Amino acid sequence: MVSVNEEQTLKERLERERKQLLEEIGQLDEILAQQGEYHEVEGGGVSNHMADDASDTFEQEKYVALRRNLERILDQVNHALHKFELGTYGLCENCNERIPQERLEALPYANLCIKCQSKEEDHR
Repeated sequence: MVSVNEEQTLKERLERERKQLLEEIGQLDEILAQQGEYHEVEGGGVSNHMADDASDTFEQEKYVALRRNLERILDQVNHALHKFELGTYGLCENCNERIPQERLEALPYANLCIKCQSKEEDHR
């Protein structure tokens, strides 16, 4: 069972993580915007070297993929914070059992207990 003090500590961790994720997403947005401005100045991304274009495209796709991953984690963090408001934080969304404290400490935005998480992964 999660004590009120432990729950508050986890909530604070989630709030810090949310802030960090938003900062990282903002940094990636700046990088992507700069890349877009560079391509506009350089003639729409068409250079004399195919390898340069491929490298630029790879870099842009990498940043977009990183941004999507950060957004996915941010959604999970926001969902966990919302569960605090509802009073359901720490309960498995599948079986409604308590998620073990150790799991929440390792992954504060976990929404499934290990047993239900394993079942879900087996079905993928």
